[in-house]
Amino acid sequence: MIRIDSVTKRYPDGTVAVDRLSLDIPDRAITVLVGPSGCGKTTTLRMINRMVELSEGTISIDGKDTRQEPVNTLRRSMGYVIQNAGLFQHRTIIDNIATVPRLLGWSKDKARARARELMERVGLDASLAKRYPYQLSGGQQQRVGVARALASDPPVLLMDEPFSAVDPVVRKGLQDELLRIQGELGKTIVFVTHDIDEAVKLGTMVAVLRTGGKLAQFAPPAELLSDPADAFVEDFLGADRGIRRLSFFSAAGLDLLTAPIVAVDATAEQIARATTGTPYVLVTGLDGKPLGWSPPEELTAGSVDTARLLPYGRPFVAGEDSLRAALDCAVLSPTGWAVAVDGEGRATGVISQTAIGEAIRGAHEAGAGASGASESKALR
Repeated sequence: MIRIDSVTKRYPDGTVAVDRLSLDIPDRAITVLVGPSGCGKTTTLRMINRMVELSEGTISIDGKDTRQEPVNTLRRSMGYVIQNAGLFQHRTIIDNIATVPRLLGWSKDKARARARELMERVGLDASLAKRYPYQLSGGQQQRVGVARALASDPPVLLMDEPFSAVDPVVRKGLQDELLRIQGELGKTIVFVTHDIDEAVKLGTMVAVLRTGGKLAQFAPPAELLSDPADAFVEDFLGADRGIRRLSFFSAAGLDLLTAPIVAVDATAEQIARATTGTPYVLVTGLDGKPLGWSPPEELTAGSVDTARLLPYGRPFVAGEDSLRAALDCAVLSPTGWAVAVDGEGRATGVISQTAIGEAIRGAHEAGAGASGASESKALR
């Protein structure tokens, strides 16, 4: 565990970047520091590995004051990932990843073998090993940065806005990859971001800092969203924090309808059964995967014209996704109905936006999703 005890960072001109900050950062979990510009989150991160020296207080790891250890030894015992990866442009990818093991005295062959292993773990093709950073995309470079930070198998990983410089699609992929790797390795990660959505998705615990480096709230994401400590935290979370909170409610219990689903070669009798009481019918291919929606009166037995179908939008996986994902699917659907699929993409049922709204109200009333939030990540 990393303990930050009454830590202050005061610069010679009198500026206080961090003010009497105390945090117990849990072992083998992701703790996210989030807040507006000037709140001291990056300064706090850099004080952990003494890139910035604290003015008052103590920072200890497993009970040992970090100032009692040589600074180079301390830094080499931690992984460090920054925005734009910070790679050495004159070194190949494999040698970038092998940097810290080589500094620790590993042989070149052993360090490179470890680098190849980590390239596979972070989703980098082995063919990239001999390329240089400028030959890789931004997302690939960030993966190299993560691999390099993990190369010596450090117990602590410090990440300073590592994904903020890439586009939203790549960023989501990198976030998912980090969660996958964390599930496998169980590192103690301190992650800095200014993006509350990223904080909620990644954090086991989230520390919201005020300008001037004061702690406003330290809580699991679900608790943060449901019970902000004060007006500052509530404003920082934004007006749509209720929608974000839905990420912690599972869609597994939704009452899906299976009747309004027919295959593209459905008979007249099957179509008649499917159209009872529903404004639209979901048409699937012979493999069970959704093709689109149709008004019942436009269906032709034995040969549905797929060109006339309305798009079904984006489906959700009922056993894995959240109520937020299900609601999003219904909102994006031209019919107002969401499509649930299994892991293979086959339609398992449909549900209306109204029914999802009722499930959301029921989840709030029951307080579902709040318990255990500190031990689990937000659903998709």
